[in-house]
Parts: sequence; structure tokens; C-alpha cells
Amino acid sequence: MAIVSKPLDTRSPLRQDGKFRNVVRREEPGFLKILAITWRFMTGKPDDATPTASLPIRRLTAAELAEAPDESLFRLGHSTLLLKLGGELWLTDPVFSERASPVQWAGPKRFHEPPIDIAALPPIRGVILSHDHYDHLDRAAIMQLTPKVELFITPLGVGDRLIAWGVDAEKVRQLDWWQQTQIDDLQLIAAPAQHFSGRGLTDADRTLWASWVIVVGDLRIFFSGDTGYHADFRTIGERLGPFDVTLLETGAYDSQWADVHMQPEETLQAHLDLKGEWLVPVHNGTFDLALHAWTEPFDRIHALAAANGVKLATPLMGERLSLREPHAGRRWWREVQPSANRASRCMLRLCDARQ
Repeated sequence: MAIVSKPLDTRSPLRQDGKFRNVVRREEPGFLKILAITWRFMTGKPDDATPTASLPIRRLTAAELAEAPDESLFRLGHSTLLLKLGGELWLTDPVFSERASPVQWAGPKRFHEPPIDIAALPPIRGVILSHDHYDHLDRAAIMQLTPKVELFITPLGVGDRLIAWGVDAEKVRQLDWWQQTQIDDLQLIAAPAQHFSGRGLTDADRTLWASWVIVVGDLRIFFSGDTGYHADFRTIGERLGPFDVTLLETGAYDSQWADVHMQPEETLQAHLDLKGEWLVPVHNGTFDLALHAWTEPFDRIHALAAANGVKLATPLMGERLSLREPHAGRRWWREVQPSANRASRCMLRLCDARQ
């Protein structure tokens, strides 16, 4: 296994006073703003913030993954994507737990089961992590996956967290923005993002966040992780594009945190900046992490793509998508029929406080 990585620079220009910074400083929310957002989550959630019936998913098996053509993608939920490249499997931001939370008795609960369980997954060549938030870095999943995974590719500091959890340091590769790793015929480049990090009250921005460019042969894929809109999308497109497929966050947005999560209009512009051919919206359809209807991100990006002549793919969770010849998919989120059982709408945090 050939691995070539640029040396890590512990003096990263993104790190100041022990914390990583965005190129454009994000607005610090402050106590009063956090209190106001929390109150809105407790009292202002729309009834359609969560599905009222089961979501359609396509169950997967190890045999189907083995038989799947190369250069395939499967959405497993939120920003968890399974890619088959060079005959091997790669996972992005694997979250398989029931809740995206530090505890499993409270916090955002899944709308749907993962299309395949970790135990059923074949060996994984690599896991690509964008940052350390709970809806992108699931400790329980990492611990279960570790025996199956050859490599974990992370931004600076996130790999240290994995090592502290017990992952073999030999399996971990940590990159700063614009650094790259070559794994056989696959190239991974860490690219800029506009976000933040932390899993508790005392570790804010101690680890880096990143987007990822994935290159194998003449196939180019962009994975955004979490990000607000930023000027470096254009730089990435000019340096590393054009991209056959962009996997861009479209969900969990709000005007109150617009600098760290894109509105759908910004997602579309990022795709254009990246010189993308097909857009696959992710970071939606699995967890309620904002104040919009759960279907809104799909509807808005669908309308925007149609109005601007952008090729949009919205596969079912678990449905195979060819990365060479994607298909549009159907508007499956509109097929979810309301349920009379209100309890099904109270799957998420603070539900009891709203009653």
C-alpha cells in the first residue's frame, strides 16, 4: 500500500493561540444569542421539522456492494456516504448511532435506519472525516469500524482525537488545508471550509475542519463537509476542478448561523464556483438540526437547480448512484405520507418541553 503525504505543519497558519481560525472570522454567537437560539428550538419548532411517517430507504447487503460497479456512491444518511473507488470502499463522516449527540438518551434522533449496519459492511479502505461535530464524527461508529478500516484521513487535530480513543496511530493521516495524500491511484486533498469545531464546553476550535477533493483517474469528486459559503470555492474550482460530482451540504441552515452553513442559494453558487457537473445535496434527510421543515432543503435546491439548468441527483438512502453517469432520482421526500400518530413527530430533543 503506497502512501505519500506532505509533512504535517504544526505551525499551521490557521492556528492562533491554540485554536484554528477561518480565513474570514465567523461571528461568535455569544451567550444571549445562544440562549435565543435555544429558546427558538424549544418553542418555535414547526410541526414538519421531522417526518411524520417512515422514510423510504434501499437496504444494502455486503454482496450487493461487492457486485456494484466501480465508481459508485451510496448515501447512508446525513453526510455519511459510501463510495466504491478503485474496487475499494471509502466512507465519509460515518454516523450510525441513533442520535447525533454526546448521549444516546437525548439529542437529535435519526429519521431512518442506516441502509446497512456496520457489522454487515465489508472491509473499508479509508474513512474521510471533515470535522469533529457529533453529526459527523460518531465515536461508537468509529470504534466499531476500526477493525474494518485501513486508514482514517482527517483534518489536523481530528486524528489526535481518534488516537486518544484507541485508534492505532499508524492508521491515521492528518492534513492541513491544501495538503494531500496519495493512496495507490486515489488522491485526497484537504481544502478550505468555513466552519468551526468542538465536542464540549472547553475544546472549541481545537481541531481543524475541511472539505475534501477526491481524485481517481480522471474522476473528480468534491465533498464539502460542513461550511458556510466562502470565496475559496472559486479557488478550489480553479485549482482542482472541474468536478464530475459535488457533494454539498444543503440542510440545517438558518439566517442566525449563515456564516457556517450555506443557504440553498449558496449551495448552488458553490457548485457553480467549483465548476461542478452534477450536484448531490447532502447534510439533510436524517437529523433535525435546524428550524426549517425537513423537506425544505430538498425542495429549495430542486427548484434552484431546475431554474439554473444544474444537474441534480437526489438518490434514496441506500440507492446506488453512478459517479460517471448519475441519474436525477425521484422526489422521494414528497412520497412520505403524514401519520396520525403525533408521537412519531416527537423523536428529537426537547420534545417534552414543547408539550
